[in-house]
Amino acid sequence: MPGHRIFALSFASIYPLYVQKVERKGRSRADVDAVITWLTGYDEPGLAKLMADGVDLETFFAEAPAFNPNASLITGVICGYRVEDIEDPLMQKVRYLDKLVDEVAKGKKMSSILRGSAG
Repeated sequence: MPGHRIFALSFASIYPLYVQKVERKGRSRADVDAVITWLTGYDEPGLAKLMADGVDLETFFAEAPAFNPNASLITGVICGYRVEDIEDPLMQKVRYLDKLVDEVAKGKKMSSILRGSAG
């Protein structure tokens, strides 16, 4: 079965949308970077390289330096689906990131968003 078309989207095309979403709500690019780093282990130079290289979401998650083992603590509804019930592992990772960005935009405390980890 072929992958969902969202997997082929470039990370560079989605990242600015995340930033715009949180900035409209008074948060910052640094907050987006913090949740991406927490979830995937990418640092700022790593994110810049990914965007310059135009990697797709599938590659973005497949090559994540340190996918956070606490990601399973992310629960709730995103795009009409409970993230904890999504069966496709890659789609679940995409939706984990969407959920974290939503939580940033909603003004939640970073300690809560990062599931108790230091931000």
